[in-house]
Amino acid sequence: MSQKSYNIAVIGGDGTGPEVVREAIKVLDAAAPKFNLKLNYTYYDIGGERYLKTGEVLPDSVLAELRKFPAILLGAIGHPGVKPGILEKGILLRTRFELEQYINLRPVKLYDERYCPLKDKKPEDIDFVVVRENNEGLYTGAGGFVFKGTPNEIAVQESINTRRGVERCLRFAFDFAQKRRGGKPWRGLKPEEVKEGKTAQLTLCGKTNVLTYAFDLWERAFHEVGQEYPKIKRDYTHVDATTMWFVKNPEWFDVIVTDNMFGDIITDLGAMIQGGMGIAAGGNINPQGTSMFEPIGGSAPKYTGMNVINPLAAICAGQMMLDFLGETEAAAAIEAAVIKVVREKLKSLAAGRMGYSTTEVGDLVASFV
Repeated sequence: MSQKSYNIAVIGGDGTGPEVVREAIKVLDAAAPKFNLKLNYTYYDIGGERYLKTGEVLPDSVLAELRKFPAILLGAIGHPGVKPGILEKGILLRTRFELEQYINLRPVKLYDERYCPLKDKKPEDIDFVVVRENNEGLYTGAGGFVFKGTPNEIAVQESINTRRGVERCLRFAFDFAQKRRGGKPWRGLKPEEVKEGKTAQLTLCGKTNVLTYAFDLWERAFHEVGQEYPKIKRDYTHVDATTMWFVKNPEWFDVIVTDNMFGDIITDLGAMIQGGMGIAAGGNINPQGTSMFEPIGGSAPKYTGMNVINPLAAICAGQMMLDFLGETEAAAAIEAAVIKVVREKLKSLAAGRMGYSTTEVGDLVASFV
């Protein structure tokens, strides 16, 4: 069998980002020869330090180069010496928007009940995925100020929702829900639904009772597109109810689809119930282009250089990247190694309390792949 080769862009970024990316690459390099893969890394110096030295955030030339890669592995963006918003908008949002990474994919999966803050919840109870629209909504930057800095100041922030943007997100979510179950009925379905041949559930998370324009579009498109997927049960919950059920009955969820803002909020809650930011990874997906994978936590500058940050989220981001590239066996091997380390080795998922250093955790996962 010929060796498969993939070119990967790597952005360590700020704070502890380079440290966790280093461990993710260590694990990827351990898996690659076992699955006949060759991973070619190109490193980019993008982040707060570069901005402070040169005034450059994300040069057009670098963005043009990034378009040539199938995937980007990112550490973290955020520097205490740079005003909030400059790096986030100039790097993260620009990359997501200009590379049309219109899906933010966030698995929420509990590996060990010891790390779940919810009473009596086990790994089989917390295993769902949030599909977040990633190019529209409130994050487009539409709006502005009138009379800024005066007592009569007005600030307007507009949520932009297009039929094209909503529908392509919904189609991705329906396809993902269908593939995720592989033809097997989801355990959360009612007996009569299983008899009808349904294999999955897709929940639309919105606010149709208040945001009557944006989510009227979302809800109509949801049911119209859903007609093409008769085996998938369609469900709806308001965003506030979604947060309640994440805490009380997370086992009710299979795949959730939502807009940019609500997705940003509920996935942080999802991270907490799966064990914290140390284990939470996400992908910014362009199904036909360049996608970017990252741990969803911040740069954690107070831990920089201390070798205590948890690298598992970055390692899981690498695992998601391989899965996206079609290397499902290698991805599954990395996830199995992460689960083994979480269940058998670590004392905690929190920085400085794992019982091992950052590099030692990377070594453990690499040794189990």
